[in-house]
Amino acid sequence: MSANNKKIIIIGAGPAGLFAAFKLSSIKNFNIKIFDKGGNLIDRLKNKSSVCGLGGAGLFSDGKLNFTPLIGTNLLEVISEEKIKNLINETEKIFVKYCQNEFKETSEAWQNKISLEKKAIKIGVKFLPYRGAHIGSDVLPPIIEKMRKDLEKNGVEFFFNQEIERISKNKIYFGNQQEDFDYLILAPGRGGTFWLEKIVKDLGIEYKYNPLDIGVRVETSAEIMEEVCSVEYDPKFYIKTKTYEDTVRTFCTCPRGFVTSEKHKDSSLVNGYSNYQYKSNNTNFAFLVKVRLTEPLENTNLFGEAIAYQANVIGGGKLIIQRFGDLLRGRRSTKQRIEKGNIVPTFKEVTPGDISMAMPYRFVKNIIEGLEELNKIIFGLTNDDTLLYAPEIKFHGLRIMTDDALATNFKNIFVAGDGVGLSRGIAGAAASGLLAAEGILKNN
Repeated sequence: MSANNKKIIIIGAGPAGLFAAFKLSSIKNFNIKIFDKGGNLIDRLKNKSSVCGLGGAGLFSDGKLNFTPLIGTNLLEVISEEKIKNLINETEKIFVKYCQNEFKETSEAWQNKISLEKKAIKIGVKFLPYRGAHIGSDVLPPIIEKMRKDLEKNGVEFFFNQEIERISKNKIYFGNQQEDFDYLILAPGRGGTFWLEKIVKDLGIEYKYNPLDIGVRVETSAEIMEEVCSVEYDPKFYIKTKTYEDTVRTFCTCPRGFVTSEKHKDSSLVNGYSNYQYKSNNTNFAFLVKVRLTEPLENTNLFGEAIAYQANVIGGGKLIIQRFGDLLRGRRSTKQRIEKGNIVPTFKEVTPGDISMAMPYRFVKNIIEGLEELNKIIFGLTNDDTLLYAPEIKFHGLRIMTDDALATNFKNIFVAGDGVGLSRGIAGAAASGLLAAEGILKNN
């Protein structure tokens, strides 16, 4: 490789970092190195890595792809909707290449979504129809691994289990080593938000705090959700609550899926996933309230950490599980009450308890009112046996300030992905990675 080739370092091996490397390596013969604190695919499959690593959080999630500018991306803040559509189309083509399957939708399927939208409008609930696809957490890993191998064939080098300790204007520092760069792309996922905050403060990169999503994961029988999920695999409902007029939304629905836990710093948070082949009898989804803070506490990260810590203390270090009927009656759930119910939890490492002891009243009230409204569309959702797991917190962390090419106020440092506040999912993160790559290409 020529000594004159520009050196590009990408921090983060999730969708944003991988897609940025894909575009850069397929157009020019850059010297590209990707660093990630987590492990490679083998490490992750064997649970040897406590952080995400190759593929990011989306690798072991449901593998949902949302092909719309209105879901999963904040890029409208920096570029036009038309530009985002082009990036998402490019993202889809790359996924089609590796999935070997086109994501088509019939006119009848789309009409069913419009009918569901009209039904929701009649009760004051917003439903957002969109075109998307489900890959499945059991199918996604080999797809990402194939992409990694292609990148390596194009000269991209991967360095796993490497935590970057410090960054200067043209160098990264890790362990007793350092690497210089001509361009840097910061592409950590949401799990890297606290690391990112320290890095950008040290560099003087401009940022602000993003809103935070706090709520629960709801688990009910698949039959109750089947009518809606047959229309939209991952339905997006937005509900304005009566008492506080806050917005509660559904997120990451996992039809016939499984509830699981994830680590964020020292706290356990709840999440969910679905496989393409192996199914459960339940369907789960996140039910989240968006939080914006002003003075004296604008740091949403700290607020979310405080709630996560409190919930983990109440749960004895585990997630809290509670029947909806018990929450309404103001009593904690017990193992016996849950076992007598009609819904068998798909995640067992939990503590039966009282979510109202772990979360502020405003969030609990919003969750109850929101589910009661949603029950008008999804009848049976508010049965006593419906299970709630807490806490589910989505740390959107920082919003790094950029130009329309995702360059920061350090013109050789670009950003992409969920952790920097530009996306909220696999396809959106990948699209932001493509945009950051375009920004670098414009300078060469």
